[in-house]
Amino acid sequence: MPEAKPYNIPKQLVWEAYQRVKANQGAAGVDGVSLTAFEKDLKGNLYKVWNRMSSGSYFPPPVRLVEIPKDNGGRRPLGIPTVADRVGQTVVKMVLEPLVEPVFHPDSEAYRPNRSALDAVGKARERCWKADWVVDLDIKAFFDSLDRQLLERAVAHHTDLPWVRLYISRWLRAPVQKSDGTLEERTKGTPQGGVISPLLANLFLHYAFDAWMQREFPRILFERYADDIIVHCRSRRQAEMVVEAIRGRFAQCGLELHPTKTRIVYCKDDDRPGNFEQIKFDFLGYTFQPRRAKNRWGKFFVSFLPAISAKAAKSIRKTIRNQCADGPGSRGARPSARRAGIR
Repeated sequence: MPEAKPYNIPKQLVWEAYQRVKANQGAAGVDGVSLTAFEKDLKGNLYKVWNRMSSGSYFPPPVRLVEIPKDNGGRRPLGIPTVADRVGQTVVKMVLEPLVEPVFHPDSEAYRPNRSALDAVGKARERCWKADWVVDLDIKAFFDSLDRQLLERAVAHHTDLPWVRLYISRWLRAPVQKSDGTLEERTKGTPQGGVISPLLANLFLHYAFDAWMQREFPRILFERYADDIIVHCRSRRQAEMVVEAIRGRFAQCGLELHPTKTRIVYCKDDDRPGNFEQIKFDFLGYTFQPRRAKNRWGKFFVSFLPAISAKAAKSIRKTIRNQCADGPGSRGARPSARRAGIR
């Protein structure tokens, strides 16, 4: 008789997790094994993941650090797990997500089934018409700053499955391997780029922000897409009070508001006169600001509306140029793009 495994993880769950990893594609991790190479011995590799996770002997390898350039000149660190580790993380996500999804706030839109960034933008658009002021929150180095003990307490609140809690703890502590091969230990945060990281980030901010806002400011509306947060206020005084309360709350949770990127914005339009320094903000690729609009009777007026941001438009033009240059028939595609006004 084979020895019973301490953790009951169905093989079918591992198979379904692999199917999701395959659909999402992705680069190789520190072992250099691509998805194609992983599939050459698919049965054996999936068995190893299942066997080690079921026995409690699965230890995640380091995540491969990749730094991508940001528009402001900085670099965003991403942690790329191995294919096998992405399968393991997906197994845990498939078990944990149904347990936490029902408690999440209705205005948390990121990384959730049947929700999108456009849902958050649409809500922000309507609420900017009703409330005069917006607090545009920016959390400094959010993914790198998560307090793992608070996060593990939140996970334990929703599941008593020991293997789910065990592997989340190990993933939070997995080191990062830099491009020169050196390993860097981490004391907090969760690697941005991991399969389980978005769910864990949502869970952390649910308790650090969403549920707290619901208790402390039940009449104040907000939209949250991961760590991008917009809060709607009736007056400047209320906005100033709310942002200071949020600053204190985040400090309790080990987070910090960016001192210059967090701003209070006036939603100026024809019905809201007055001169204020900040009258626009960016949210999920859209710039909200006073814009000329036409009503149903053909009369022009100024409304506070979103449109694609300059940064997002620049990124789209760059993507199109690259596709025209690299794709089939690129020699003929580039003049067409220029004639269409894509520069």
